[in-house]
Amino acid sequence: MRRDLSALVAKVPGWDPKEVRLSSLYGGITNNNFRADVGGESFVLRVNGRGAEALGIDRAREGRCARIVAELGVGPQVVACQPRDGLLVTRFLDGLTLSPAAASQPTQLRRVAAAIKRYHGGPRFPGAFSPFAVVRRYHAAAQRKKARFPTTMPEAMLRFRRIEQAMGARRELKPCHNDLLASNFIDAGGDIRIVDWEYAAMGDPFFDLGNFAANQGLSADRFRLLLKEYSGQARTEDWARLNLCRLASDMREAFWGFLQSVISDIRFDFSGYGTKHLGRFLSGTSVPQFERWLKDAARK
Repeated sequence: MRRDLSALVAKVPGWDPKEVRLSSLYGGITNNNFRADVGGESFVLRVNGRGAEALGIDRAREGRCARIVAELGVGPQVVACQPRDGLLVTRFLDGLTLSPAAASQPTQLRRVAAAIKRYHGGPRFPGAFSPFAVVRRYHAAAQRKKARFPTTMPEAMLRFRRIEQAMGARRELKPCHNDLLASNFIDAGGDIRIVDWEYAAMGDPFFDLGNFAANQGLSADRFRLLLKEYSGQARTEDWARLNLCRLASDMREAFWGFLQSVISDIRFDFSGYGTKHLGRFLSGTSVPQFERWLKDAARK
């Protein structure tokens, strides 16, 4: 075990670094994750990545949200949350991480919708999340750090403001995850479990659903099925707002990538990631349905 990791492990209550066996867990591009086997039990030790504050991540808030969803049976048990030491320890969930293809299957969509409904209907989360405020904050921070943006960025920002205007302030805030990648869903054989609550806060439930659809590349039919499984119907205005939130998700991912490109110490093509998602946003807002979604979403 490296010395720096050994020092972190020593901070976990009840752990002796000499008795802990660590192995790397791959897939994350914000933090460094390890499986920790100790005393016949398995845990996930997460070492927080650099620049969390710039990304709007509040580690203490994350810990409180993670404990709430653990009580609901949606997330893993939190063993230790020590923001000052830069670590989070949770129980290891023995199951299969979903792929975008697997998460898009009707049977899994029903289970995913049930898990999302459970925490949306649970106790309030601390904090608030708005993809529009987040994009503005990421953009300003990336500019200060001299990030390089594609030449299409100004046009994308104009279209993004149109989405914000159409959505308005008419929304019911619920506890939201706000980062529903397939890799954050674990099929443990019973209910679907969800991990990585870094961006959790009170937010628009449509953004959670739209974010999930964007991250998995759901077809229109599968996206509509997700909405029906979640709410039991697919009203015109809800369908419009969901599609606009799906587009807003790509903008958030784009500017997350641009900001990470100038603050992260993890080896990853963050600039390319941002450019890809900005292109997806522009493509999604170029379809004929976009104008209809704007009108339907703004209807009272």
